[in-house]
Order: sequence, then structure tokens, then C-alpha cells
Amino acid sequence: MDAQDIRRAFLDMLAQDGHAIVTRAPIVLRDDPTTLFTGSGMQPLLPYLLGADHPQGAKLADVQPCLRAQDMDEVGDNRHTTFFEMLGNWSLGDYEKAEQIPRVFHFLVDVVGLDPDRLYVTCFLGDPAHGIPRDEVSAEIWERLFAERGIECRRIDLGTEEYGNEHGNQGARIAFYGDKNWWSRFGAPDEMPVGDPGGPDSEVFYYFPQVEHDTRYGRYPHQNSDGGQYMEIGNSVFMTFRRTETGVAELPRHNVDFGGGLERIAAASIDSPDVYRVSLLWPIVEKLQEISGKSYDGGAPEVVHAMRVVADHVRGAAFLAADGVKPGNTKQGYVMRRLVRRALRFGLDLELTAGVAADLVPIVGKLFADVYPEVAEQEERIVAVLQKEERQFARTLRKGLSMLRRLNRQGEVVTGTHLFELHDTFGMPVELSLEEAQRKGYPLAEDWRTVFDGLMDAQRDRSRAAV
Repeated sequence: MDAQDIRRAFLDMLAQDGHAIVTRAPIVLRDDPTTLFTGSGMQPLLPYLLGADHPQGAKLADVQPCLRAQDMDEVGDNRHTTFFEMLGNWSLGDYEKAEQIPRVFHFLVDVVGLDPDRLYVTCFLGDPAHGIPRDEVSAEIWERLFAERGIECRRIDLGTEEYGNEHGNQGARIAFYGDKNWWSRFGAPDEMPVGDPGGPDSEVFYYFPQVEHDTRYGRYPHQNSDGGQYMEIGNSVFMTFRRTETGVAELPRHNVDFGGGLERIAAASIDSPDVYRVSLLWPIVEKLQEISGKSYDGGAPEVVHAMRVVADHVRGAAFLAADGVKPGNTKQGYVMRRLVRRALRFGLDLELTAGVAADLVPIVGKLFADVYPEVAEQEERIVAVLQKEERQFARTLRKGLSMLRRLNRQGEVVTGTHLFELHDTFGMPVELSLEEAQRKGYPLAEDWRTVFDGLMDAQRDRSRAAV
């Protein structure tokens, strides 16, 4: 199944199961000042997860386009994207683990066709300090489901990612973790603001035996390792608690919140650890190969990295533009500006000096025309918005990169003053300058942040005085 088939199959399955299909929310939630972007399917449904009645009932499902700017620096590997689609289903007090976990297993194995012997799961170890028990219920359900397919299901307590890195999962199909299997918008129970919901979760991973474990991420592989062999493809959150002034208390209504990464499930369905080969990204990569004359398959690592960054960032920027965001210096506009400028910067590694918006936005529009027609409908305007930012930045990018190369040739350390000059004179975001210095191995002064922040504060003071 390709990604489009998986999306349709998920919604069809949930609709047949009595779930109401809700309309996707914008990537920018206009009435939620606590977050820049919709980063998960649950965000628009938060009032209902806290107890409000949803007008469409207690069983809901959707496919939600999401954007996570915090993943921007990770883009370039085989699994991270800033823009992605999240398959979601929710129970608002209707059903719990006994119905949810078998549904997830059925969808992945019987509908999508994944090999059940390649599925590995995690469960919550418990938190005695807050009176939250170990999630034996979920583990027992998973054991039964695997046993029905003739698959042995050993358990292991790993607790933390660090412990797992040193000891591995030792072949155990169910691994128990602490905070890694507690879900809330803000982290562990002590980090949650008063009133926010959370609960234990059970994640599903797909195992790629053809991938060699990357020991930079620990000595041994395990479910929550970034070593490459295990890819998370879905997560069922059992939202049963709420943060209080004194700890956590059980919610009067237990909820279920499932999120499944469409691109990652699609990658598992074609047995590829590379999400950029799925049907919602590969046509963009193919276009990049065509216009650059460079190859993704067997290409140099920096070429593959650059194609992934450009493909992801243009896709994300196109959806932001469709939702009315424009490049700017604050909030959502700043993130969009970084996306466009990073796409242009990595486009230079592909010898694409004139920008990529005009070539790639039409591809994005066609890929999503059946479910998100707004991108195709606004194609001309979106291209114009992105091209304007490309032109503005292209004039200064080469000068900024040239300055960094000159400093390196002269044997100088890159200082906070240099970074400020790149920002102030050439319009280079400090994150982009740092990334370039790190990629090229240019030495960086230890006090660069202190110096840079001091110069920025002085500039702001001058601006206020002038006003």
C-alpha cells in the first residue's frame, strides 16, 4: 500500500467502526496562543480530552497535517521531517485499552500488511512517586495478540533510554520504560502545568534488520534508540490523569488518543527505513534529481542529505503558505523563513542557485490535491510568497558563506562577533551560520553565545532609543 492508500484505509476502517471523521485543523491554530503550530492530532481536541462534549460524539478520527519546528535540525536523516501527517483516533470516555490495542494491531497487520514479527512495543514502567501503576494491562493484551500469531513475546524492564543504550532490549518484544512512556504535552508529571492531561502510552515500532545499528546512539539497539533499527510508527496514549497542585489525579473520564505517523507506516509497508522513499515524498526527490542532475540512489551523503532537507522544507513551507503564513522575523513567520532559507542553502549543495519553489510547489500540490486541495488551488500565490523570500536571501547568502570560508582559510575561530555580523549584515539566521560552521568543521569560540547575545541586546537598545 502507498501512503495515499493507507490514509484512505485508516479512515474507512474507523468510520466502519463507528468513529466520526472530523475535519483537519489548520497548521496554525488561531485560537491557541500556547503553541506555534499543530504538532499532533490531539492539540485541536484538547478541550474535549479535558471533559467537554464533542458535537460529533465520543468516537472520533482524522488525518491531521502537523509541523514540528523542533525537528528542523534533525531533518536530513532517513526518518525525520518537520511536516508530516498523523493518523488519529480518539475515545472520549467510550473505550479503553482492551479495544484500542487490538484495533492498532489489526490495522497495521491485517489492513496495511506489516509483518507482525517485525513489530515491537513499549509500555509504561510506572511512577510510584505519583501513585501511577505499571501498565500490566497493555502488556498482557500485546502478549495475547502476538501469541495468536505464534510469536514469542518476551518482556524487559529498561526504564531509561540511557540504560537501554548500554544493555539493549536483548530481543525482548515488550520493553518497559519510565518517562519515555508517559505522554503529556510538556513531559513527565512534574513538568506538566496544573490542569494539563497526560497518561501512560504504548508505542509500536517497526524493526529493520537490514539496518546496521549506529553505535553513536549506544552500544546496543532497543526500541527507543535512534540507532536506526527500530522506527516508531504509532502511539496509543491512555489519557487518564490530570496535573494538580499537589501531583496527579485521575480524570473522571478516561480517554484514548492514538497517533500514527503516515509517512513512517508507509515506509514500513515498503520495508524501507527511509521515509523519503514513500509516495508522498519520493516524487519531490525525483524532481530534485531531474533539475539537479544528481542521484539520490548511491549518491554522495551530502547530496542525499540536501535532497531530504529541500524536499521536507519546501513541503512544509507550502502548507504554511496555504494556511496564510508569510516569512517574517517572529513566531510562525520566523520558522517559515528558516524553512525557506535552509531549503535555499541546501539547494546550493545540489547546485540549484535560483531557488526551488517554482519547481517543487506544483509537485506538492498534486500529491495532496485529493485531501488538501488548498495547496494546488493557491499554487501561484504560494510560489510567489516563497520565491520572494528566496530572492531576498539569495543576494546575501553567498556573501555570508564566503565570509565563513574566508575566516576558516585565515585560521580564525568563528566568534560571537562574526555571527552577529553575519546576522546583521547578511541576514543569516544564527542557527544557519552555526549549522554551516559545524557541518564544515570550522572552530567556534566557547563564548560565542555570550558575545552574540550581548551584541543583539545592544542593537535592540539602540533601536528603542531611536524610536
